[in-house]
Amino acid sequence: MAMYRKLGRTSSQRKALIRNQVTALLENGRIMTTEARAKEVQKQVEPLIALAVKEKDNFDTVEVEAKVARKDKDGKRVKEEKDGKKVTVYDTVKKTIKKDQPSRLHARRQMNKVLYSVTEVPEAAAGKKRNTKTVDLANKLFDEIAPKYVGRNGGYTRVIKVGQRKGDAAMVVVLELV
Repeated sequence: MAMYRKLGRTSSQRKALIRNQVTALLENGRIMTTEARAKEVQKQVEPLIALAVKEKDNFDTVEVEAKVARKDKDGKRVKEEKDGKKVTVYDTVKKTIKKDQPSRLHARRQMNKVLYSVTEVPEAAAGKKRNTKTVDLANKLFDEIAPKYVGRNGGYTRVIKVGQRKGDAAMVVVLELV
């Protein structure tokens, strides 16, 4: 008996499909897919969430000094002239950052092996590259998803059957985070 479903695809296509759906599920909270795919995605998502729950508080807070460009009222960098060249003016600011402990760093890297990087485009700037942001799904797992499941031992996802697809009568389900 096979350890996984082949889903009618080559191994590289299958891995890409599952990674894509795992990423979409963690980003959006729910996806609609076939039952076989949902079960495979579920097998990938559950350990990721369990890992995030285990390592969510495993960090140190560190205060660091950072150089930040000074900006004017329009949000543009302030420049001053030095030796005939225009140079950006920087201010030193103290910031508090989270520094992962080794086990959490390892967990983050394990997650990033499975998850694709996601770029978020705001509605107002649709089609423009300027205002896009890269979403760190590993951070989202640690900061938003894991705290919801602290007292729970597994069973982080739910499969709800919707019905059969019209074209090929495949069972369509909604896979969502509980």
